[in-house]
Amino acid sequence: MEVLSEEIITKKIKGSIVTPRGFSAAGTNAGLRYSKNDVGMIASSVPASSAAVYTLNVFQAAPIKVTQDSLSTNGLLQGVVVNSACANACTGEKGLKDAYEMRNKAAEKLGVEEDLFAVASTGVIGEFLPLDKVINGIEALKLNSQIENAEDFQNAILTTDTGIKGCCYQAEIDGVTVYMGGAAKGSGMIHPNMATMLGFVTTDVKIEPEYLQSALKQVTNFTFNQITVDGDTSTNDMVIVMANGEAHNQSLTPDHPDWSVFLELLTLTCESLAKQIAKDGEGATKLVEVLVDGAKDNEDARMVAKQIVGSNLVKTAIFGSDANWGRIICAVGQSQATVNPDTVNIAIGSHVMLKNSEPQNFNEEEVRAYLDGDFIQIFVDLQNGIGSSKAWGCDLSYDYVKINASYRT
Repeated sequence: MEVLSEEIITKKIKGSIVTPRGFSAAGTNAGLRYSKNDVGMIASSVPASSAAVYTLNVFQAAPIKVTQDSLSTNGLLQGVVVNSACANACTGEKGLKDAYEMRNKAAEKLGVEEDLFAVASTGVIGEFLPLDKVINGIEALKLNSQIENAEDFQNAILTTDTGIKGCCYQAEIDGVTVYMGGAAKGSGMIHPNMATMLGFVTTDVKIEPEYLQSALKQVTNFTFNQITVDGDTSTNDMVIVMANGEAHNQSLTPDHPDWSVFLELLTLTCESLAKQIAKDGEGATKLVEVLVDGAKDNEDARMVAKQIVGSNLVKTAIFGSDANWGRIICAVGQSQATVNPDTVNIAIGSHVMLKNSEPQNFNEEEVRAYLDGDFIQIFVDLQNGIGSSKAWGCDLSYDYVKINASYRT
């Protein structure tokens, strides 16, 4: 991934998906869930250049197919409609027809062409969409650009999440202040490959769809694709970015002098959402960050970091505050990266466990006290090159089993 200049300043601000110019949102309870919001919408005042990445699970849900169809027209979207409680996945022709009807009703509400809307769903797999309720919910939505409306949307997309996930950043492009907001959901069945559970990014930057798609794909590989909760990839994983150009900057391309600013803006937004998802893993008590340096290349570093953070043995050791670095070295060794077994360094926080693949003395009580915290860092230096990467995950607790043992009830 491109190394960004230290001179680039992107500022995190208090805002949301409706902070970028021209965006509005809404959420409501349509009866898919007992009392919580379950239907939501994001809309732009004008058609927006858009890009998306999707799950690589063979059983892609009907909403993904509809969104792919919409974006295939010209890469523009003016809105996205979402429901929770029902994934509309593995539902055959009826499920696909329902997803198109959901899209068409959303477009009708906004008064735009049908192919200017994307569709996303999340919830139980294999159940048909209660379409009448969804349509009533769409009709009841009241779009606005207040932060409360963004929160209504964020609540409408949740399933087993313990809270809403969002962020907002600003930067300077062509001397103009531009904004980027993000919202996401995800707590279980998180092991993304080209996406996360559901992620939505809005920005008022002007950029053509082809360059936006390229940027999203690049950034996704080092953000959303580097989180894991339980090793399972959902049928509905999707990230959508909408850029409506309302900041009126010169259209961005990789040759634009501020292209790296835009990449940083997108990277920080996606990384923030990814880390919030990892932290909110079902039953999780700790956020785990793995930092790998000294790999043959960035791809090798990425594989090692993801292997460590996804290891159930590492995750359970973190839950039990057990400084069992042997589980970490085992994960490194099975990552398929090029590793010299005689040169590996491992540290948990500031506590060195292994140096040049030789065990080091450490204070068990001090390390246990560190592992009792809610943010754990694991450092690995392969001393085999200049590649580096990060990955994020969580511990694996008793509650994860309880939550998933009774998911449908």
